Amino acid sequence: MRYAHSNFEAFVRPDKPAGMDTRSAWIVGGGLGGMAAAAFLIRDARMTPSRITILEASDANGGALDGAGNATTGWRIRGGREMEEQFQCLWDLYRSIPSLEMPGASVLDEFHRLNRIDPSSSPVRAMCARGQKLPDRDSLKLTGRARREIISLILADEERLDGKVISDVLSDDFMKSNFWLFWRSMFAFETWHSAIEMKRYLARFVHQVLGLKDLHTLKFTKFNQQESLSRPLATWLADHGVIFRHGMQVTNVCVDMADTKKVARHIDWLENGVAGGVDVGAEDLVFVTNGSMVKNSRWGDHHTPAPVDTEIRQGGIWQLWRNIAAQDPAFGRPDVFCGDTGKSRWVSATVTTRDARIPDLVHRITGRDPFSGRTVTGGPVTIQDSAWLMSWVVSRQPHFRNQPPGQMVAWLYGLFSDVPGNYVNKPMQDCTGAEITQEWLFHMGVPVDQIDDMAATGAITHPCMMPFITAQFMPRAAGDRPKVVPDGSVNLAFLGQFAETPRDTVFTTEYSVRTAMEAVYTLLDLDRAVPEVFDSIYDIRMLLQAAAALRDGKEVPASGLVHHLTDGTEIDSLLERYGLI
Repeated sequence: MRYAHSNFEAFVRPDKPAGMDTRSAWIVGGGLGGMAAAAFLIRDARMTPSRITILEASDANGGALDGAGNATTGWRIRGGREMEEQFQCLWDLYRSIPSLEMPGASVLDEFHRLNRIDPSSSPVRAMCARGQKLPDRDSLKLTGRARREIISLILADEERLDGKVISDVLSDDFMKSNFWLFWRSMFAFETWHSAIEMKRYLARFVHQVLGLKDLHTLKFTKFNQQESLSRPLATWLADHGVIFRHGMQVTNVCVDMADTKKVARHIDWLENGVAGGVDVGAEDLVFVTNGSMVKNSRWGDHHTPAPVDTEIRQGGIWQLWRNIAAQDPAFGRPDVFCGDTGKSRWVSATVTTRDARIPDLVHRITGRDPFSGRTVTGGPVTIQDSAWLMSWVVSRQPHFRNQPPGQMVAWLYGLFSDVPGNYVNKPMQDCTGAEITQEWLFHMGVPVDQIDDMAATGAITHPCMMPFITAQFMPRAAGDRPKVVPDGSVNLAFLGQFAETPRDTVFTTEYSVRTAMEAVYTLLDLDRAVPEVFDSIYDIRMLLQAAAALRDGKEVPASGLVHHLTDGTEIDSLLERYGLI
């Protein structure tokens, strides 16, 4: 497997590997990574689709790409997906998946046209003081020391960051900045999360610095991620003959490690509670989604808090990883990620409106009609003085295909779910949907004497507790995550947010698809390169634009001297173009 950054191989159809007509694939997990692996097996390796089986424990496909409910009892989404142009593997996949919305078009075609016609931007990136726009929201407020710390972290070797957390490498100067407020609420970082992952994010998304203040660099789907991303892919796979088996709790993959090689030989499972399994040949392939951000997610309702469930059970995906990892150190250390749910959990909530009061409030604050069918908040609106550090999002409406006119769906989350709120004197994780709505309405500036009634009669809110939602951000060292294809592996690969691939960042749709692509291409030695991670960190133009943004557009010190030294050169033109001199 190799990487490429040109389009020389982008449209190549690799040769069909030998013996594909008799080989089979077993894919553990029906999330985006698992389904992407199946798609690459069909499209690029030309495996017979009916020889591909996806084993999924739940009754739905898509993993974290969820979306359910109805207009009467309320809609439910655990989260949303922020995407961008530079998700090379994701778009490589979806160029081949037919849209369910536009006849004759791909999902990529649909997504591209939508975001060209209705580009994203945020009218209010942050607010405070009960419904007021954050006064300094147009400034990142980074001191010189904070900027130097960012640069030092980007340049640091990952090996020197093993086991370190963000607060080990970035000081209070950085933590007090709007950059950190915008960054952490956009990506869900906490100070105790991995310094390695923070470094990767800063390098991978250096071009996103340009959009931190207004989110204009982001892209979004038409509907929720289940209907816009998961369903088209699952439909295409099923139409081709891929076998989906639900209610399948895989408990172990038994690996033979004789002669320095690692060969998956047997898969154990519980099928609707009944023990079973299958033998696997050395020529067959096994792909395992190890770990899950949304495992043990539990829903509450408007009158009931979401329960906290941190138990790791036999038949669950975390215990599966433990069972596999016990066979060889190359398979990673799962407890690094699932062992401290106090640092990996937070609560989100889905608000379904029942009348016009809350939509009118959103219209007043954003200046955008939520029922226009166009971008509303364009990403998260972060409440800077919220004790829960609450953010809220109203995506394009309708957010569900069957959502009736006049009904709005909003999504909320709080990074600090274990502290009392500003209006509701209890932690977010202990709150009912109505109480979470009250806290939101308080920060939206609703008169205090109207808050309780509006929350009780104007919305149906479902809270969701996710104990592992940022488990992928937990501090780690080399070897804690297994390589996508472990050294010596003949037919076993790992997929998803807890597999290791260089440079790319977790908590993205791109990472799921990238690991799937690398897994298929490596095990089958396909003669087509995987697109490398977008190289903005090596592009002087991107770096100069980011430097200007980090300085809030201020010229560099002694810009006159710099201009004198670079006058008449391409360097001078670049520095002037991006406002540094």
